[in-house]
Amino acid sequence: MPRLPPLNALRAFEATARHLSMKEAAAELAVTPGAVSQLVRSLEERLGAALFRRANRSLTLTEAGQAYFVPIRHAFRQIGEATRRVQALPRAGMLTVSSPPAFAASWLVPRLGRFSARHPDIELNIATTRRLANFAADGIDLAIRHGLGRYPGLRCDRIATIAMIPVCSAGFLAATVRRPRQPADLLTLKLLHDAERQDWALWFQAQGVVDVSHAALEGISFDDQTLLMRAAASDQGVALVTETLARPELDRGTLVRVLDVAWPQEFAYWLVYPRASANQPKTVAFRDWLLEEGRQISAGARPARRAPSLSGP
Repeated sequence: MPRLPPLNALRAFEATARHLSMKEAAAELAVTPGAVSQLVRSLEERLGAALFRRANRSLTLTEAGQAYFVPIRHAFRQIGEATRRVQALPRAGMLTVSSPPAFAASWLVPRLGRFSARHPDIELNIATTRRLANFAADGIDLAIRHGLGRYPGLRCDRIATIAMIPVCSAGFLAATVRRPRQPADLLTLKLLHDAERQDWALWFQAQGVVDVSHAALEGISFDDQTLLMRAAASDQGVALVTETLARPELDRGTLVRVLDVAWPQEFAYWLVYPRASANQPKTVAFRDWLLEEGRQISAGARPARRAPSLSGP
């Protein structure tokens, strides 16, 4: 193989041929026009052929220059594309996990210390969003989502089943005229709602309460369960939240159960990721740890009376 010309000279030639201007090529390469001119001349001397016709304030490619420019430009494009692909590859020790904000704040983050202690070589990056993950475009390795676990083309592992429970602050409950004894009693209290205002209606239906007025489902709504729990903890009403996310607040006494009933839904939290990366060591490490945490929570869950099941969420 013949010795290749210096890369800087090739870059100067390619930029000059593309712009047909040494001044614009110099601006792109962050050097002076004189440096570009010197690099191009050294390349012409090395090749033994003129690459440009130089006239007053204009440049045109010679026949040799045009023949040389096409493959050189293609080669730089290939180098750029190869560089982009390599930069897009996940770092060996970096693992990016997408999670809903409430799940990350209330359940995932308090447990991450145990994962880091077990796998100090894996650098975690937690990205919170309620949007579905675009694994290729967003650089996401794993996503935690709640739903039915139906994500075509992706592998889904169940982390924990969602059980919806009614909670409020101890002060709010103490101030009620009559402590609720059954699900229908909650209709007399101020209810806090999710953004879609569907959870309470479905919960009452699951508990066999059919006479639910529209007025009972009015009130403040929140698009995040963390905000919903904060509102309940500050004496604003009764919130219907997932037991998994409310567990820390219940343990601290910030929130209390209003009734000893739960609603085991079909919905669950799932770990979702491309099948192609299922066997990557860092994916396996995080998956095994996360599912183990989920099993421990399920094993220690407080039993509740079984509510009637629904055909859909």
